[in-house]
Amino acid sequence: MLGIILTGHGGFASGLEQAMKQILGEQTQFVAIDFPETSTTALLTSQLEQAITTLDGTEDIVFLTDLLGGTPFRIASTMAMQKPGWEVITGTNLQLLLEMVMEREGLTSEAFRLQALECGHRGLTSLVDELGRCREASPVEEGI
Repeated sequence: MLGIILTGHGGFASGLEQAMKQILGEQTQFVAIDFPETSTTALLTSQLEQAITTLDGTEDIVFLTDLLGGTPFRIASTMAMQKPGWEVITGTNLQLLLEMVMEREGLTSEAFRLQALECGHRGLTSLVDELGRCREASPVEEGI
């Protein structure tokens, strides 16, 4: 099974992990690592390396990060560029996390990445857009 490492600034990772567990329960091959203000680049690197070793021999790993260009993204990217089958996805939100944790079985890291990007785009919407979609999906039939 594809391994997932979730990381981000402050309590981002542990907060999303807690919400995920509330909805889906405990997940295997999943590690969440926060990057609080008091942490360092060296410490986060070490924590990510340790997380990799805890993912039971998983060859394919996906790093889910919070912010493009941030420290968690940069460290994960440096690691992923050294290993085929490792991917980094940034801009992670709860909907993306939930859907992809449930859909990852049998996916390669590349297929996961492509599906996650679609999921992320689909999950970013507004009330007005969703109401418009509902109206389009169920047109009112004209009377006699």
